[in-house]
Amino acid sequence: MTITIHRDVTQGSDEWHHMRLGVLSASQMKLCLTPTLKIAANDKVRDHVWELAAQRISGYVEPSYIGDDMLRGWDDEITARAKYEEETGETVEEVGFITNDRWGFTLGYSPDGLVGERGLIECKSRRQKFQVQTVVEWYREQTIPIDYVLQAQTGLLVSERDWIDLVSYSGGLAMPIMRVYGDAVIHEAIVEAATGFEAKVVAAVADYGIGSVGMIHTERKIEQEMV
Repeated sequence: MTITIHRDVTQGSDEWHHMRLGVLSASQMKLCLTPTLKIAANDKVRDHVWELAAQRISGYVEPSYIGDDMLRGWDDEITARAKYEEETGETVEEVGFITNDRWGFTLGYSPDGLVGERGLIECKSRRQKFQVQTVVEWYREQTIPIDYVLQAQTGLLVSERDWIDLVSYSGGLAMPIMRVYGDAVIHEAIVEAATGFEAKVVAAVADYGIGSVGMIHTERKIEQEMV
């Protein structure tokens, strides 16, 4: 079993993308499991199998489009993290990537920060309508929006930490901080789904190796990166 915390890597950098190459990450676990913890079998999960298989074969991560929401999210994350530190008195350590291979394959997680020895922080930039809903519905029940449950629980599973504070931020509105602890039932479902997913990726890589025998080998030529 090996947990590796990559502290000196900037999220979004070329080195960070290389570390994530071919690795199922916490942010994509929602493709493998439904909110009711059923193993997903649809086009989205199949597409992700092909994507990670292709990354392992080529050693390359294709660039993706960076939209307005993502750019806003980067700025909001910085603000939310600072306000969290100010409100809680905690010091947040920013790290690049965490991996864990205790299951015979690797799962990854890019946290928004480590808190002390046992905690994590995850900052979410929200459109204002969702922020109001979070304050009114989710925070009142002392739980987090269902869209983030699998990412948070996978982060706890990978890091083997005890809790994660999910910070929901939308400039001009209240900022709830919702603490989540590890859930053994969800963790078991995540491991089961990830194990099956990994088997599909391994099979796809092997089948490509067999199917491509005798074909012409090409070289990658990158004229312009997508931003």
